[in-house]
Amino acid sequence: MLTSTLLLSNQLPNLQYSSTPERFDETWEAPLATLLGLGRAAGADFIELFLERRNYISSLAEDDTITSISPSLATGAGVRVFRGKADCYVSTNDLSFSGLKAALEKGLSILGLQLPAPNAFIPEINLELLRDYATKRGKDSWLPLCSSIREMGEILLDGTAYLKQKANHIQSRRASYFRDWQEVLVAASDGTFARDIRLTQSVGFNLLCADGANRASIGERAGNTSDANFLRTWDYQQAAEQISESAGKMLYADYVESGTYPIIMANHFGGVIFHEACGHLLETTQIERNTTPFADKKGEKIAHESLTAWDEGRADNAFGTIDMDDEGMPAQRTLLIEKGVLKNFLADRTGSSRTGHPRTGSGRRQNYTFAAASRMRNTYIATGDYTVEELFASVDKGIYCKKMGGGSVGATGQFNFSVDEAYLIENGKITKPLKGATLIGEAKEIMNKISMCSQDLEIAPGFCGSVSGSIYTTVGQPHIKVDSITVGGR
Repeated sequence: MLTSTLLLSNQLPNLQYSSTPERFDETWEAPLATLLGLGRAAGADFIELFLERRNYISSLAEDDTITSISPSLATGAGVRVFRGKADCYVSTNDLSFSGLKAALEKGLSILGLQLPAPNAFIPEINLELLRDYATKRGKDSWLPLCSSIREMGEILLDGTAYLKQKANHIQSRRASYFRDWQEVLVAASDGTFARDIRLTQSVGFNLLCADGANRASIGERAGNTSDANFLRTWDYQQAAEQISESAGKMLYADYVESGTYPIIMANHFGGVIFHEACGHLLETTQIERNTTPFADKKGEKIAHESLTAWDEGRADNAFGTIDMDDEGMPAQRTLLIEKGVLKNFLADRTGSSRTGHPRTGSGRRQNYTFAAASRMRNTYIATGDYTVEELFASVDKGIYCKKMGGGSVGATGQFNFSVDEAYLIENGKITKPLKGATLIGEAKEIMNKISMCSQDLEIAPGFCGSVSGSIYTTVGQPHIKVDSITVGGR
């Protein structure tokens, strides 16, 4: 074990550590502090170690059969080394002291650094007392309390059976679920030493209906963090009734006519457009790449004065909630836009050092094979001053986008999104169902056209892919009115 005496590099091979293999706890402090000191002695400006254990399982029910059960276990670590403005990242699945040392040595060599000479002193890195969010919140008990494989299958099959009762003209019906348990430990040469456990779960339906040439495909998912009983409390009956009703309306809907319309966009997953078309442009990774039109707009108006937007990691059980980010920084709330004025960007450690924007607890990654980057957490447009009825009353002829589908976003905010469930608005009233609608626009233009926000904020789970892999996020908004947008159709 380490003593108060400075180590010499030639003593490293003889060091003996007794870190707990099945848990990240205080016993990891000594070896990690030694490795961090070794990196500093080699000339690195900053070193970060990210350790992870993961236990994942997913299950799929198709019609009346469980067709897939996919478990996955993973253990590994990532080592990030900084020298000046340059950095590199090396990952390994060997958590022994020698394995981590080899990864560190590889990272140092990429930046032109070498391990110190045999008689060189290794500086002590004084890590903080372990900030253990897992123990503090009782998270160590979560995994054994989750649903068993048998229970997963039974609930999914009950769901598809109920869906069969409620929907008509069914071509296929699916129910899927996953549970992702993750334990992480972060140690860095600035003294950071923090542990957390995350439990993320999602379940939902996909329904395809067909009658002759008519088709309708509808999906709906629920997501949660921190609740071991989440699957047991899933209201599959309500979910099945909702998507069955939507599929029935869309099956025989008319195709929308292309044009420019005012639209009312529903709350809940409607927030995906803000996430994709604007949220990503407020991450410091976009500033570094010079791919955001908002890079030099902090303090300036970039949206309609009715729009205020937040990104935060603290909402109870939301899909993007984290007690700490993947760099060990505690979660916080970040005001992105206030009454149309850009207030903050989302910054991880690297983004902060390269752009000057303060860190926001937004350093996130899919797993230990990725370096952390600035990413969203729970991102939503805040409630406004109008009722939903007032939004609809303001539209003579337009489109109500009740359920959003997939889409794509260009590097600087150009987007197109399909609408899975839409309706014509005439004289302030919803009339007939429409299908085939695609919303087309550009972020810096559309943000100034969101002129009304209602008071019924709801959030929805989502999956976000970017430079640090696929992560769990939340999107959300109240009902909003967009004064005009291009709608593709037939």
